[in-house]
Amino acid sequence: MELAHTLILNEDALKQLPEHKRPVFELEWLRYLEKALPLVSKAEIKASQKKLVQQLSERIQGAPGPPIRKLIASALATLFSVGDTFMLFDTVNACNDILKNKDDSPSYLPTKLAAICVLGSMYEKLGRMMGRTYEDTVQILIRTLRNAESQARIEIMHTLEKVSAGMGTAIANVHKDIYKAAKHCLLDRVMAVRVAAARCILKMIYSAPFLYQTELESLGTLCFRAFDGSNYEVRCAVAQLLGTLLAYTQQLAEAATSKKKQGQAVAIQAGKGATQRLVSLDEALGILMSGFLRGGASFLKGTGEIIKGSSGVNREVRVGVTHAYVVFVQFMGSVWLERQLSTFLAHVLDLVANPKAACSHVDAVYSRKCISFILRSTIGKMLGEKAQSAACKELVHLVAKQMNSIDFNPENAKDSNQETLFSQHLLVCALQELSSLLIGLGTTAQNLLGDQSLQAIDATCAVLVHPCAAARLAAAWCLRCACVAVPGQITPLIDRFVEAIEQMRSSPEAMAGYSCALAAILGSVRYSPLGIPHTKGKVVFNCAEELLRSASQNSRMSLHRTQAGWLLIGAIMTLGSPVVKGLLPRMLLLWRNSFPRSNKELESEKARGDAFTWQVTLEGRAGALSVMHSFLLNCPDLLNEDITRRLLTPIESALAMLVNLASVLKSYGTQLKAPAAMVRLRLFETLTLLPANALEASYTHLLRMLVSEFTLSDNAANTTNSLLRTLCHGDDSIILGTWLQETNHRTIEDQLQPNSAAGSGALEHDPCCLYRPRSAQGNGSSSNGSSATSTGGSNGGGGSNIQQISKAQQCPGPLPLGVAVIDMAVTLYGTIFPKVANKHRLQMLEHFTECIRQAKSSRQEAVQMNIFTALLCALKNLTDSKTSLGQEDVRKSATALILASLTSANSTIRCAAGEALGRLAQVVGDSHFTAELAQNSFDKLKSARDVVTRTGHSHALGCLHRYVGGMGSSQHLSTSVSILLALGQDSASPVVQAWSLYALAQIADSGGPMFRGYVEATLTLCLKLLLTVPHAHVDVHQCVGRVVNALITTVGPELQGGGGAVATMRGSFLCSAALLQSHSDPLVQAEAIGCLQQLHLFASKSLQLEELVPTLVGMLACNYFILRKASVSCLRQLAHREAKEVCELALTINAEQLTDLVITEYGLPGLLFSLLDTETDAEMLRNIHV
Repeated sequence: MELAHTLILNEDALKQLPEHKRPVFELEWLRYLEKALPLVSKAEIKASQKKLVQQLSERIQGAPGPPIRKLIASALATLFSVGDTFMLFDTVNACNDILKNKDDSPSYLPTKLAAICVLGSMYEKLGRMMGRTYEDTVQILIRTLRNAESQARIEIMHTLEKVSAGMGTAIANVHKDIYKAAKHCLLDRVMAVRVAAARCILKMIYSAPFLYQTELESLGTLCFRAFDGSNYEVRCAVAQLLGTLLAYTQQLAEAATSKKKQGQAVAIQAGKGATQRLVSLDEALGILMSGFLRGGASFLKGTGEIIKGSSGVNREVRVGVTHAYVVFVQFMGSVWLERQLSTFLAHVLDLVANPKAACSHVDAVYSRKCISFILRSTIGKMLGEKAQSAACKELVHLVAKQMNSIDFNPENAKDSNQETLFSQHLLVCALQELSSLLIGLGTTAQNLLGDQSLQAIDATCAVLVHPCAAARLAAAWCLRCACVAVPGQITPLIDRFVEAIEQMRSSPEAMAGYSCALAAILGSVRYSPLGIPHTKGKVVFNCAEELLRSASQNSRMSLHRTQAGWLLIGAIMTLGSPVVKGLLPRMLLLWRNSFPRSNKELESEKARGDAFTWQVTLEGRAGALSVMHSFLLNCPDLLNEDITRRLLTPIESALAMLVNLASVLKSYGTQLKAPAAMVRLRLFETLTLLPANALEASYTHLLRMLVSEFTLSDNAANTTNSLLRTLCHGDDSIILGTWLQETNHRTIEDQLQPNSAAGSGALEHDPCCLYRPRSAQGNGSSSNGSSATSTGGSNGGGGSNIQQISKAQQCPGPLPLGVAVIDMAVTLYGTIFPKVANKHRLQMLEHFTECIRQAKSSRQEAVQMNIFTALLCALKNLTDSKTSLGQEDVRKSATALILASLTSANSTIRCAAGEALGRLAQVVGDSHFTAELAQNSFDKLKSARDVVTRTGHSHALGCLHRYVGGMGSSQHLSTSVSILLALGQDSASPVVQAWSLYALAQIADSGGPMFRGYVEATLTLCLKLLLTVPHAHVDVHQCVGRVVNALITTVGPELQGGGGAVATMRGSFLCSAALLQSHSDPLVQAEAIGCLQQLHLFASKSLQLEELVPTLVGMLACNYFILRKASVSCLRQLAHREAKEVCELALTINAEQLTDLVITEYGLPGLLFSLLDTETDAEMLRNIHV
């Protein structure tokens, strides 16, 4: 490689190399040129410029791959900027001639792409030195665009973007031509073309004012249409364009306003002297609003096809516009946001109160998520403490104003009902943002809560009597957050609400609202350092017991009192064992009296009562079970044999009731469907916390109920669970596509994912989340169990409490009841499966096969997903408990079920089937069985030509190696690797390439030293793919990165050696990492950082920290969470060995290198410290702390 480090390419050395090594040699030379040209003396460049231009021009004709053409382009542009320009126009003409060539064959395409790329780099770097050549070039590019295939369309858009960037206003005469071409590409069927077109128009905004003046509305509409059918990358790129476009209108308006104040003329001239109108803030926000509510339909005049169905706006458009709102505010800056705070808040909250934003309950939840995301990303992240306090005041005023506008007089109910129904969403978003701000402000929120003129607590309490549950729950959550921030509020508020419940016992809304608030406040006690007096728990318990006792006295209030009573008792459990211990006898009595004590009682119950009585009964039983769950979760130390036995009586009774409930449900129809589902959910939740063998006698009934739940036998809807993502391996996100990516936008992007309910969580789905800990570990117990006067309190050091409070900041989003029940059924099934007899296992597996066979199309997919989630849960528990799968017939049935789904058309099901196959081989633990499974996949891969079979069986091989381990699968390692290496070269199908490379990475990871013999061949393939695969195939590059990472681990400490072969391999790894790093996609760049991190582990001297550290520090300011996370992780590792050097290098970074970051005198530690204000990911926070 040293021979490549010369200014002029060493052609003799190149000719002596074997064919497959030549591209790497050329790459090394071009990389050297990129670094050396700016540093070489002008005389030296002058002497060799002619030869250099000739050699680089020859390389253009040599059909270079994406990275090489980028380096050729960069080298030529740099050469003409630091050397003479005498051959510049010849080079431009040569590139134009290549584009004029009519040869459309695939073999000539790389040459054309290289010519386009070179033109782009030269215009970008040399700017107006290019003279008027742009006229010819732009017209040729636009003509070429008409018949170009997708790669060429992407490259042309990139080049037009660079022409606009380099030439600025000098090319005003062709701006409209470029815009016209980019408009078509913005609606292209290939997503990468849309991204490139959005970036091209974005770059034009800086020098083409007509875009944000005469074209403003039509370009806005175009952006909404570009969001339709888009993927994540397109939404980000188009939102960047739309947000920046509108920000420019406001900058123009602000400039005009400041001139007016100074007494200057306000007429703004545009090119030929025409005065342009200014766009007000209301108009700019109005354009975004039209997209959010109607998808821009108001501009489209009959183009209604972008609205899917009649249910309002397309969700992709709404999420895209949400991104655009955030971009707009970020562009305008924090000072502007502070100045326009009230206008912005009122506008954003009015969006969600609009009937078009909430056509259905699910739509309303999605819209609320979007609005909360806008508020968190702007007010939560851009403002300082003082401005956040002002935002809190503004939100309190908005909440109070909204509550004052509600007419509670029953005579006017008809008129105001609709308005109240939609205004609840405004209140939910305002209160959720207020909650997050209070947690962030911490104890400084005391000033806000104590402000007599503001009366924040009173304004929030007023919402507790709102007619809609969602608003009441949001107010309760807000009060909980106020108590976490200022623990001094807990005791006064408990007293206030206990008294309010006593006084307002005849109002259903007040009963529901105040009990929710009291439950939420009790749930906040675990975050308080000092807790609350013990007697408070007893006072609340007496109040709750009285509510349950008086429930039957007033039929109008019976349902609300029942719900309130059980909710409060469930919240008391979170105060921990010291409080609950004294109340346990009374609780056991309440549980016993809540359920029929014998079958005779159960039968007589079925014979009497109407729908309402049954509804109250079922709500009461669901409540009793939710208290049991809370007791088991928060007071596990009180659970002994006697208590378990006494708990099992009501639990068995609940199970018996549910088994016999069919006739009652038939009689009363859909009215009892939800309460019955809630009882099932609470029963399943409770059973997951009891020992798995506790209900051994009732397994038959329980299993039948669980299987019927997730196979949807009594459910007409195609409901899927939300657990499949978490049960598949974390790395599988690569092959499952973007829906598993870690991004800051996950909260809003989740709603667009197929077969996923993850985005539809809302507090009204399960009020118990008001008091439940954010994770099972957050048990609220008294401080070390020794305090006799207080309860609650933190159970750990300050650091853990900070993390707990950070978790408390996020409002919980329990999933819809239908999804939550299936989730719990699947979890419980997995727990019980290892305890079940062989014949039952066989029956269930055969039943699963039958269920899948009978279902059709989308219902079949839903059933399959639920069955595979349950199966993965069961296999995981079998492994954990070291239990065997069962006899030969069970093994055969499970294998048949899994193999049939390996060729499903749905990639998620294929992924789950591969995972299940690996886990099955792990549980069986028989090398002969594993060999059979592997051989089956080999045979299929050798004969099949379709994408589905190839991807499914590639993944199966990867999973077999992953779960059986290198030693257990060594005999078929060679065959697996050779087949996957062959599939990795299948350029006709990038999907097959990605899946096979991912499987190869798993095999390399699990193979350890046994994979060492395959490293060279695999690394050669990786380099070849990095040099040839188009950058648009992000998943292939990402999988290559994963393979390279695994290979570095395989070679390990050997990389420190000094031999020629080791040095060559080390160079190849560094070359691969550099190629990955040069990719534009953040996911691929993150893989590159992972590779460099592994190299640092084994061969730290091979890395150049002076280049790496500035790159990593620069990434700390980027918008992509995955890059920030990878950067922090890598910096942490570097700091373990070279802390002083890393800090010194960070201080040497100048402002030109990092435009978005300001490094103060505190250097890197200060920068990392500032990240603690904005980052929320637990792993990243841990890395920053360390």
